[in-house]
Amino acid sequence: MTLNFEPVGNLTGPGEAKSNLDVLARLFPDAVVDGTVDIEAFRDLLGENAAPTTAEAFGLRWPGMSEARRLSTLPATGTLLPKHEESVDWDNTRNLMIEGDNLEVLRLLRRGYTNKVDVIYIDPPYNTGSNEFVYDDKRTSSQAEHETVAGQRDEDGVLQTGGGSDRAQDRRAGASRHSAWLSMMYPRLLVAHHLLKETGVIIVSIDDAEHARLKLLMDRVFGAENFIASVTWQGGRKNDAHFLSPSTDYMLIYVRDIGSLANVRWREQKPGVDSILAAGRKAWAESGEDEAAATKLMKNWWASLTPDDPRRASEHYNQIDGQNGRPGVVYFGDNLRSPNPRPNLCYDLLHPATGKPVNMHPNGWACEEPRMTELVSEGRIKFGPDETTRPTFKRYLDETSTQTVLPVFYMDRRAASKRLDSLLGKGVFPFPKDENVIARWINLVTQSNPDSLVLDFFAGSGTTGHAVMNLNAADGGNRRYILVQLDERVDKDGYETIADIARERLRRAGKQIASKQSSDAAPIDIGFRSYRLASSNVKAWDGTPDQLNLLEAVDNLVAGRTADDLLVEMMLRMGVELTTPLETREIAGSPLYNLAGTLFAYFGTDITIDRANEVAKALAAWRDEEPGDADTTVVIRDTGFVDSATKLNFAAALKQAGFTTLRSI
Repeated sequence: MTLNFEPVGNLTGPGEAKSNLDVLARLFPDAVVDGTVDIEAFRDLLGENAAPTTAEAFGLRWPGMSEARRLSTLPATGTLLPKHEESVDWDNTRNLMIEGDNLEVLRLLRRGYTNKVDVIYIDPPYNTGSNEFVYDDKRTSSQAEHETVAGQRDEDGVLQTGGGSDRAQDRRAGASRHSAWLSMMYPRLLVAHHLLKETGVIIVSIDDAEHARLKLLMDRVFGAENFIASVTWQGGRKNDAHFLSPSTDYMLIYVRDIGSLANVRWREQKPGVDSILAAGRKAWAESGEDEAAATKLMKNWWASLTPDDPRRASEHYNQIDGQNGRPGVVYFGDNLRSPNPRPNLCYDLLHPATGKPVNMHPNGWACEEPRMTELVSEGRIKFGPDETTRPTFKRYLDETSTQTVLPVFYMDRRAASKRLDSLLGKGVFPFPKDENVIARWINLVTQSNPDSLVLDFFAGSGTTGHAVMNLNAADGGNRRYILVQLDERVDKDGYETIADIARERLRRAGKQIASKQSSDAAPIDIGFRSYRLASSNVKAWDGTPDQLNLLEAVDNLVAGRTADDLLVEMMLRMGVELTTPLETREIAGSPLYNLAGTLFAYFGTDITIDRANEVAKALAAWRDEEPGDADTTVVIRDTGFVDSATKLNFAAALKQAGFTTLRSI
């Protein structure tokens, strides 16, 4: 029985290079030799499906693509520092607001959130052609680097193409910018792919400049077969445009696995259904319960609406039924003909007043005769005054209150800007995305799932978090969000970074939403936990003699870091969700952490034999208060013991108490 504490840093996670190699080794052990892939053996195992290295393949390619892909497989090296003072309702909230470069943050989240995100919405920076690119990842190409990788410069750096060729200066510069943008997006999308559930959906906003290239990139990462739509968002007309108004944005929508959604239908409520149904009931009452009079009143109600009222999309529901025990129900007369000629659907349907066969379409009826007989007896068939008029099917609005969504919609962006100006002050964040639009699409693609987890790793002003809170307020849901925003500097009074703006928006939006809730409404989560990306809490070994014996090191933590900081890093390394329920007890002068009863952590220092025995007893007692079947892990601080013998004795005590997994950080 081993008594060693395995370092948390030795662990690996999904999507990282070591994990990918382990997967290949399990599937194709003959192709993995001494921890490396034998490419030729792997090619033989794949047979005819393996393309030769010189094969020309269809798809998007750009200089720097391989390096960008490699970045997605690297394990995270940083950590997240909890910022209680920036947060709202830390102990109860399940929302996260993270400041820092989103590629490293995504790599940190990958272990704990793989296959857990329901929907990703991102609005990445549009490629404006600026020479400065915020997300550089230390590998976005300069123009000269791009030309070298693309074979336009020789080994001496001499440009091999003339100014009059198709590699003229502006084209070279444009290609370099496109390459930089794609290399920024590629690794982030690859990691994001891991985070989505099999039924998950990703929505990416984009403009014309990179729409075509992003579509090909998304095809590569998510699979062309998982493409759903390119939604067009018309955001208002600009009359100063030289050619066409540049007012169109797009939303590319992909699913993780189209097969997992085979039986899913995305639908949304028709606008104003409840008010339309109420108008029908009112017309029925005011008409003295007369169908003809009620229908006339209903048509007058429709005529009173303004031309741009969204309810007008249902204006054909303008008749009132008084039968079937459902008086006052609104319906429209749908046709009863078969879409194609069907001899078995051609039969006589007798008019109830004249007793003669009614006028039938040459294709026949929409259903077979037994079903038609049922519909007539149920009062669902509306006959004309005599047999010369074709009857119709009464299609009730309350039975068809949802609709498919068109891939084109209009929403003036100025409305979102005005609302944000009202919340934060004029001009704090220009051109924000519309929280109502985002809420609509999140609700649609999650089928109104009230427990959805939503991720936005280009969070901007925090619009997605605002949208999630609005949805929860509307239906009492428990949706939660994870927002990630770079610490990009801004020149705004009271705000140093865009992340500052996002946090303040979330605070104020939460208060505003809570103030509008009725006193009897269930409480919703309007809080968030704030984290900031930082280097690891554990000092990196620099090769100096005083770091050779880690157990004799006085402190292996970066100056100023706390046990709480170390706890977060441990959770990230071990794949534990950051909002996992946590309890703390003070043991031997340091906090003992209990994460949902399956993981205990103790980061005390100067632990002697007596202290170690005290901690071991406390661990066993706490675990036994609510014993479970799950394996229980204990994590300790690697340099927390006075000597190596004490550490070994502590490990032996834990093993004797039944703890099976011991780790250190």
